[in-house]
Amino acid sequence: MVITGVNIKPNRTGLPGIHALETMVGALLTFGLVASVAGVAISAIAWAIGSHSGNPHVAGKGKTGVLVAMAAAFLIGGATFLVNFFDAQGGHLS
Repeated sequence: MVITGVNIKPNRTGLPGIHALETMVGALLTFGLVASVAGVAISAIAWAIGSHSGNPHVAGKGKTGVLVAMAAAFLIGGATFLVNFFDAQGGHLS
């Protein structure tokens, strides 16, 4: 038996519950964005307290926390775009 080629594409009708799964993933994205906002706020508070109390370690951790929380929000917000982009690019591979 010789297989000449495989042509499988993603579809929305192959399994039941796809709509529910999309709803759950959307809720996870919302949860992640809310957590990122909380991370920015908490880290900014730590940064401010560290700066005003003369504690460079706490101030540095606060700065790092702000950057990490903003990077997480960037990735969460762009997750759908990034996945669709790489899916389209993968379709061009031969």
